[in-house]
Amino acid sequence: MNQILITKKLYITPELKRKKKIYKIEFFLSIFLVFALISAYIYAEYDRNKSEQVSQEILANLEIPEEDTTVAKNNVLVVVLDDIPQEEPETNKQLNQKMQVTESGYQYATIASINIPKINVTYPIIDGTTDTEQETAELLKISPTKFWGANPNEVGNFCIVGHNYRNNRFFSKVPSLQAGDMVQITDLSGKTISYKVYNKYQVDPTDVSCTTQLTNGKKEITLITCTDDSKHRVVVKAREVK
Repeated sequence: MNQILITKKLYITPELKRKKKIYKIEFFLSIFLVFALISAYIYAEYDRNKSEQVSQEILANLEIPEEDTTVAKNNVLVVVLDDIPQEEPETNKQLNQKMQVTESGYQYATIASINIPKINVTYPIIDGTTDTEQETAELLKISPTKFWGANPNEVGNFCIVGHNYRNNRFFSKVPSLQAGDMVQITDLSGKTISYKVYNKYQVDPTDVSCTTQLTNGKKEITLITCTDDSKHRVVVKAREVK
């Protein structure tokens, strides 16, 4: 009887013990990884919801007067030349409302609002002194942001970039726009201009040709967001409807 028991114990070799230990480690690592992924998803969703809430609060507090047709507005035409740096129009400072500050200390102001009826999108458009990529990323968490070009509803190409959160927030549904769809921009004077989509395409992240200010004296807007896989940019071009 004892001999039989000893023989059975011999089957539990050091190699078998090592494999058993490895299995236990892998099991606990798997549980930890699943927990970490779930936590990351919950935090990301919380962060997106917080961004949406902040954006809507800005929109609710945006003070836009009734349009005063007696006030003359200066049209600013900005032309992009190859390899020549371009400065933002000086009138941009006049458009800014009260400056606000992000959690990281970056300043920004609301300069307009955007409404896209087809996809039920309404947000403030903000602008700041985006000298670094970090600052740009911080502003984009708050709301769609001016990327480049003319001021809202002025001659030129008003370029707006917004996150594709893939959850119907910010510019997530912008890639579904088609030619003929309408986009409305309301500036701080209270004037609302409708723009009709005339083109949509994808570009590489480094391609900024869509920001050109060569609009032949017309008022245009460009909406920019990421594709769902974040490998390309979706560009939607729209022109003022008169």
